[in-house]
Amino acid sequence: MKTDKNLPLIAKLMQTTFSLRRKEVINDDLPVGEILERWPALKMESQMCAEFHRITNINLKNHFYAELDRHVPRLQSLCRKKAARTGKVSEVLDQLFNTYDLQEQVDVNVRRAAVLRALPTYLHEDDSGFLKLWDALSDEPQIDNIPVGLLLISATSTDAALFCPEKVAVVLEGNTVVDFPTFADAFVMLFALIYALHLSYPKDLANTFDFIQKVLRGLEDGKLKPRVLSLKNDLLSTE
Repeated sequence: MKTDKNLPLIAKLMQTTFSLRRKEVINDDLPVGEILERWPALKMESQMCAEFHRITNINLKNHFYAELDRHVPRLQSLCRKKAARTGKVSEVLDQLFNTYDLQEQVDVNVRRAAVLRALPTYLHEDDSGFLKLWDALSDEPQIDNIPVGLLLISATSTDAALFCPEKVAVVLEGNTVVDFPTFADAFVMLFALIYALHLSYPKDLANTFDFIQKVLRGLEDGKLKPRVLSLKNDLLSTE
C-alpha cells in the first residue's frame, strides 16, 4: 500500500542530520549511489533545494530563474549575433537557433532551454560528454561514461526534442538519478545535487558552469575566467 510522504517530518530530519551528512559526503568519498541510498530524500526536489539553501543560504530556484529570465533576451541576442558570423562556433549556434525558430510553440521553458543549450557553444566548449538525447523507444542510452550530465528523453528523435523533450534525467556517475519535466528544471536541480553530493563540475564545461555559478546564481568570488568575464561584460553592457 502506497503511503504519502510526511514532508514536514522529512524536512525536520534532514535539517537535524545536516552536519552529520555533510561530514559523511565530504570526508567518506562514497559513490553517489551509496549516498543516495543512505539519504534518499536527496532525490526529492524539495530537499535538493533545501540542501542547497543549507549550504549556500541562497534560494536556488527563485534566484536562478529570476536571473536567467532577466538575461534571456540579451543572451539570445548575443548568441544570434555570433551565429551570423563565420567559423565552427557560429555554425553550431546558427543551426541551434534555426531549429529554435521552427518550434511551433515557444514558451518560457523553450526560451530557457535554448539559451542554456547555446551557452557551452558560445563559450567555446563541447557539451557532447555532458548532454545526451535518447529516443525512449530505442535501446538503453549509452551513459556509463558520464560522471555528471543530462539525458534528454523523448519518444521521437525530432528537432523539437532538443528544447522540449518529454522529460530530462540527471545523470551522475553513469546512472540516471531523477528526472524533471523541463530542461531548465533538470539543469538547476543538477546544480543542487552537485552541491549536495560535493561533486565536481564537468571538466569540459568549466566556462559554462563558472558563468552559471557566478553570474546567474550570484555566487561570484571576484574571479571569472576570461571568456566568462567577456560574456558578463557583453551581457551587462546595455543594462
